[in-house]
Amino acid sequence: MAVLAAGPLSACAFGSDDKPANNGPTGTVSANNPLGVAANAPLEVVIFKGGLGDAYATEVHEPMYKKAYPEATIKHMPTQQISQTMQPRFASGDVPDVIANSGSDVMDNGALASEGQLLDLTPLFDAPAIGGSGKVRDGLLPGTVEAGILSGKPYLMKYIYTVYGLWYDQALFEKNSWTPATTFEEFDALLGKIKAAGLKPYAYAGKNASYYQYWMIAITAAKIAGNQVLIDMDNLKEGVWTSEPVLKAATAWAEIGKKYLDPSFEGLTHTEVQTAQNQGQIGFYPSGSWLENEQKEQTPATFKYGLTPTPSVTSSDKLPFGAVRAAAGEAYIIPAKAKNPQGGLEYMRMMLSKEGARGFSEKTGNITVVKGAADGLPLSPGTKASNDALNKAGDNIITYNLFEDWYKEFETELRAKTNALMFGRITPDQFCKDVQAKADAVRNDSAVTKQNRTS
Repeated sequence: MAVLAAGPLSACAFGSDDKPANNGPTGTVSANNPLGVAANAPLEVVIFKGGLGDAYATEVHEPMYKKAYPEATIKHMPTQQISQTMQPRFASGDVPDVIANSGSDVMDNGALASEGQLLDLTPLFDAPAIGGSGKVRDGLLPGTVEAGILSGKPYLMKYIYTVYGLWYDQALFEKNSWTPATTFEEFDALLGKIKAAGLKPYAYAGKNASYYQYWMIAITAAKIAGNQVLIDMDNLKEGVWTSEPVLKAATAWAEIGKKYLDPSFEGLTHTEVQTAQNQGQIGFYPSGSWLENEQKEQTPATFKYGLTPTPSVTSSDKLPFGAVRAAAGEAYIIPAKAKNPQGGLEYMRMMLSKEGARGFSEKTGNITVVKGAADGLPLSPGTKASNDALNKAGDNIITYNLFEDWYKEFETELRAKTNALMFGRITPDQFCKDVQAKADAVRNDSAVTKQNRTS
């Protein structure tokens, strides 16, 4: 495994005498080339071609790079199997320069970082912003850099500002005079009405996306007791999963599963369930704000995506109904052994420019972490619903579950236990005990590098 040269990169400043770090080809550092990119060095970009497609890379970011460095050749590789495709290349040392490590088949970023396989992105965030003043980091939404920190360093560039919640068809709801519920009691009653109308009231994909459902459980726990619950989950704190807020959240959602989940959904993929919703068969579906773009080819013109926060459990919940989980997501990485690491950093700098971010939003319908980049763009129903939810939430933002990046073995077990809970094979109490036991095992495993989150 490669050894990460973090010291020189972390100390890199950007003046006329600076020399780019790492072992790849370098060019002359200047105001227009602060990262010291070699103008003729090839660049390889691997993109997860899922819900976001890859046109944002081929039609926006890669042309930006080619315009700035016309002598460089760009190899573009789309795939839906990042881990299967990339793991052998990491093992051999023949790695690309930029990777969108996304989808259901992701590589374990925490393990890659601990093995010295990822490049420290500090130079990227400290570089001058393209077309603006200040550093790249100064133009990003709060929490963006922090969301990519592993072992105290930003090894991940999180790019999309995602809003999470329950998605539905606004047109269908308006036709039936259904209004999204604000409490679980109202939610139960509404799901009953949807069921009586012949629809599946609530659904998620148990085969490959049960994490969509544990997100809802975690969000509900955070609403009950505040965001500290999610921080404790990320930090593998003893007893967090068996605490009262988590047990209450698991109990509330298990009841929904018992009454309204069709057992067949445990064997379906996310695209199958999402398409069924587009066909008018499903009421609510838990997901993030990438959903609308992911389903654009299957969505009829009459379907209008809407978003509602998860219901409140009690009137004494610490956070209001309008609180939503929103955070920087979709990790992009640069391998430590990249052949053109400076080019990879420059490519990301272009992604984090307003031009690059605006182009991404135009191609995908998703808002990036770049402040104001989507201002003035016409918004689709789903994106507008996300913006409306963020505006209503104000400061009541529930922050990210970083254990997904940090502890893949734990996350895999949580997926399985979530299915067992929601499809009635274990009780909420057993769910909490089992998940806590796995968290304890990971925390006590000296072979696993531990991360820490403070906010």
